[in-house]
Amino acid sequence: MTGIIMFFAALVLLTAGYPVAFSFGAVAMFFGAIAALIELLPDPSFVAVAEEFFLMFSMMPFRIYSIMNNTILMAVPLFILMGIVLQKSDLAERLLESMGLLFGKVRGGVAISTVIVGTLLAASTGVVGASVVAMGVISLPVMLKYGYSKKLSTGTICAAGTLGQIIPPSIVLIILGDVFQLPVGDLFKVALMPGLVLVGCYILYILVFSYLKPEAAPAIVIQEDARKGSIRSALFAILPPMTLIVLVLGSIFAGVATPTESASIGALGAMILAAMYRKLNWKIVHDSCYETVKITAMVFAILIGATAFSMVFVYTGADSIVEAFLTNLPGEKWGFLILSMLAIMLLGFFIDFIEISYIVVPILLPIAEAIGINPLWFAILIAMNLQTSFLTPPFGFSLFYLKGVCPPDVRTTDIYKGVVPFIIIQLMVLTSIVIFPKLYGL
Repeated sequence: MTGIIMFFAALVLLTAGYPVAFSFGAVAMFFGAIAALIELLPDPSFVAVAEEFFLMFSMMPFRIYSIMNNTILMAVPLFILMGIVLQKSDLAERLLESMGLLFGKVRGGVAISTVIVGTLLAASTGVVGASVVAMGVISLPVMLKYGYSKKLSTGTICAAGTLGQIIPPSIVLIILGDVFQLPVGDLFKVALMPGLVLVGCYILYILVFSYLKPEAAPAIVIQEDARKGSIRSALFAILPPMTLIVLVLGSIFAGVATPTESASIGALGAMILAAMYRKLNWKIVHDSCYETVKITAMVFAILIGATAFSMVFVYTGADSIVEAFLTNLPGEKWGFLILSMLAIMLLGFFIDFIEISYIVVPILLPIAEAIGINPLWFAILIAMNLQTSFLTPPFGFSLFYLKGVCPPDVRTTDIYKGVVPFIIIQLMVLTSIVIFPKLYGL
């Protein structure tokens, strides 16, 4: 029971806004001491409790050493560096301007171009916050200027910006690959189809919405001369990042390179692209490396804190309690899947995908294996679910990212209402993966 209380204590601290890694570490040490005290009842002594406490954490140095030597996790800083360099080279601005001109004559064309650019950014940068902010700054004023509905505009930007959670190379998939002990290349392959289906559903929704409410997503009149020039500029904006995407993902899918090796190719390719766009300078390199170190340090600090947390959780026997509860649910496999997906979605309202991946997923994974659930299928369901959590009000991270760059006349309620259809689409795609996994090659 101590472990269950510990889990909810950690959630309270995270919801209160305390740093994630320190919350996990502090909760683990506090409840570890309590667990050691309870273990030695009715006659504990300070020395005996201290010995039990240190015995509990005796494997911690070896766990940390194995984390630092994990070749899968080496891809994380490299893909982060790749994404930040591309973001600082104004890739999003170039893509949005070009695609906006190409699709402007279509009803809802700017929204469609936002989804397509979000897909390209997801496959090249994978940085959700940067994608949402970039498209919010560049695309939102254009849509509002041409009379687009605030709800459609904000919902499209939030949904397109979160595609980096499911479309490879995704940091979420790399982390899940480490947790599940699955080849990241296999996760990338099977995640591509659900990601593209989601993109197609977004575009279909925008087309239907624009047809039913033409005043909410009007076509933009573009001069023919400007349109011809826009095709050339669009090719120049799209082909270089597409080449990088093909090199990075193609090398993984073809088995030529591991995800870590392809991530290094991607980081170097991002530098070359920035140089080609005449954006590469010492300041961009310095700032990109600095931000990469900050984000990577945060990820690994959370992993170390989560490792301490899981050690105490297992020591208290809480994992056995959870396993007994979930394996005795009505419906067995389906009952477990429904409850685990609901739990991850609810937790996604309050905490980030990294905490969920390193705390919640390791609790669910042994149960899924015992029930006989395909780990690749389960991993993709979790990845899609974690993406949905980025959009869910009131704490979806994408909503906060967009609100930070919105004009004053765009209210928070506009954003909340705008993302609802896209959340429904994501849930429909998630349900289709649950019911028809073979359609997605799972």
